[in-house]
Amino acid sequence: MPKVDLYNMNGDVVGDIELSDNVFGVEINKDALYLAVENQLANKRQGTQSTKTKSEVRGGGKKPWRQKGTGRARHGSIRSAQWIKGGIALGPKPRSYRYTLPKKVKRIALKSALTSKVGENDLLVLDKLAFDSIKTKQMVNVLNNLKVNTSALIVLAEKNESVEKSARNIPGVKTAFVNTINVFDILKYDKFVITKDAVSKVEEVYA
Repeated sequence: MPKVDLYNMNGDVVGDIELSDNVFGVEINKDALYLAVENQLANKRQGTQSTKTKSEVRGGGKKPWRQKGTGRARHGSIRSAQWIKGGIALGPKPRSYRYTLPKKVKRIALKSALTSKVGENDLLVLDKLAFDSIKTKQMVNVLNNLKVNTSALIVLAEKNESVEKSARNIPGVKTAFVNTINVFDILKYDKFVITKDAVSKVEEVYA
């Protein structure tokens, strides 16, 4: 079982915690990580791009000249694709890029992402994280105490308004819950800060 230090909000090591091999000590599957990230990015795409066909652009109701005898190419509308200000042939139309990844692949990818954070010493476990009031400075102090000077994903076991609102204005910092963590965010943020209670829930849900 991988073992990591347990910190308090002052940045002091107050003990250690053993992590489950089934979640934080699996063999990293790079293929699953790639598929999971690609899936999330595809699902975020809006797919609202659109071009007009010749039937949608304005004008072009009259045949520009007679079919034969002019010596020019035959045309039926000045809004065909080959004309300036004409419609677009085979252009993009609104569509959905969303697709579903198998649950087994998503689970393997999530475990691989968590394991990678442990292997790179980027996973920090707090004994607790709670504030009496909403104040950004308090969260900044906690991160400074933990020597987190890069981007960080803070994972909580349950909703905590004072912590969430204290962190939301800090650039490069995001809060999440056990049931909302995803592969893209875990890999995107340099540090993975999680409370001891949240670790137990992650192991319970994803083991």
